[in-house]
Amino acid sequence: MADAPLLQMRGIDKSFAGVPALTGVDLSVPAGEVRALIGQNGAGKSTLIKVLTGVHRRDAGQVELDGRPVDFGSVHEAQRAGVATIYQEVNLVPYRSLAENVCIGRAPRRFGLLDWRAINAEARERLAALDVHVDVTRPLHEFPIATQQMTAIARALSFDARLVVMDEPTSSLAEHEVGVLLDVVRRLRDSGVAVVFVSHRLDELYAVCDTITVLRDGRCVADAPLAELSKYEVVSAMLGRALTESERRGRHVGAARAAGAPTVLEARDLHRPPALNGSSVSVRRGEVVGLAGLLGSGRSETARALFGADPVTGGEMRLAGEPVAFSSPRDAIRAGLGFNSEDRKADGIVPDLSVRENLTLALLPRLTRRGVVDRGRQQEIVDRFVARLGIRMASPDQPVRELSGGNQQKVLLARWLCTDPRLLILDEPTRGIDVGAKQEIAELVDELADDGLSVLLVSSELEELINGCDRVVVLRDGETVRELAGADISEDAIVQAMAEGSAGAGEHGDA
Repeated sequence: MADAPLLQMRGIDKSFAGVPALTGVDLSVPAGEVRALIGQNGAGKSTLIKVLTGVHRRDAGQVELDGRPVDFGSVHEAQRAGVATIYQEVNLVPYRSLAENVCIGRAPRRFGLLDWRAINAEARERLAALDVHVDVTRPLHEFPIATQQMTAIARALSFDARLVVMDEPTSSLAEHEVGVLLDVVRRLRDSGVAVVFVSHRLDELYAVCDTITVLRDGRCVADAPLAELSKYEVVSAMLGRALTESERRGRHVGAARAAGAPTVLEARDLHRPPALNGSSVSVRRGEVVGLAGLLGSGRSETARALFGADPVTGGEMRLAGEPVAFSSPRDAIRAGLGFNSEDRKADGIVPDLSVRENLTLALLPRLTRRGVVDRGRQQEIVDRFVARLGIRMASPDQPVRELSGGNQQKVLLARWLCTDPRLLILDEPTRGIDVGAKQEIAELVDELADDGLSVLLVSSELEELINGCDRVVVLRDGETVRELAGADISEDAIVQAMAEGSAGAGEHGDA
């Protein structure tokens, strides 16, 4: 392994609208080394990659490639210098053939015309190296997403790059395909190519990476040979928790409250590869159950599967003991489920509609007769839930986009509460809101559980899970690996399960 770095990034700063995304970040990668770049959502990984490849202009700092200062103005300029990037989202031309996508921008020509025989032959050769054997003349969109991802990888490698950046390259791949890709990474390293490998799957990192850089809140918090850090230490660095031998324990007043209560929803062994690979969870009446796990562990995917938003390929669900299979969110809503999605702006609020309209959106079928909304009943419901949740606004007719993040979140909670659900699924309900609003929502969830509502709480904040949940189910790589109850819920136990996994008989299911 070479000592001199092929890539050297020093003191990189980048802000958006005055908000720092990167602060003084360093990244060094010698030729023939695979460096892991990891961090929670929003840690700055993608921003750092985009600064390197010319998508974003850095505010401060230096970038050197092979000892020479570089300042790429575009991805194409970075490619010409030998930097190839493979993104999580496939960025190709769907209606062109696989061969065209592999060779686009550098297709072989003969007598000034495209040499289709050479184009197809090169595409077949490069895809075969990735163990993909398909008809390269067919349009890309006709193939599954895994084949499209492999095509994107083949294209990136076709530039004979000296530095390859892989941003979550295995997120859409099946187990066999992941193995093939990791072999490709090893071959690149052995041939002297430097690789920056971004992944949330710790097993993959330990399988192929030599060194690791951990980002948190836009800063570098760990930089070391990977062999010197345990998985537990890596996860602790990502979360920013200075864990001690004394375990932090939360208040689990609801454990006794839910003991012996009937099970409202039970899901066992849910599969939807590659996101879900054996996810199991159950929720009793009046119980708050947390879903914990790192980014990509399958938390949100499990929530969406339970709500019928994403179909599953295997497993079973029971509602009040009866088998169910929701084909759409409409089925779930009719069965008494509510769901607050992770991204309230994209999947929750309708920004240009009023508070009144947003709050009663899920209830409109019951408020409408012959296409006309009963404004009297609507106003009564709005008044009741505005008062109950303490929603602060100028008037119910105020556009919801003008409310603070915490009040927008309360409107979304009210939207589902007014449907009188039996189970409420909350995916990151306190993300992006201030401390005061977080506490109000936490207290509200506790009150709802006291009133008999079942709650499934997805959160990346350990303190929120520890203090607010009766049980915590830990997911890793799409699989339920541990279930903790009552006083056994602690930072130490959750982080250990996130890092190592501990699936086994009796460790998940209806406890």
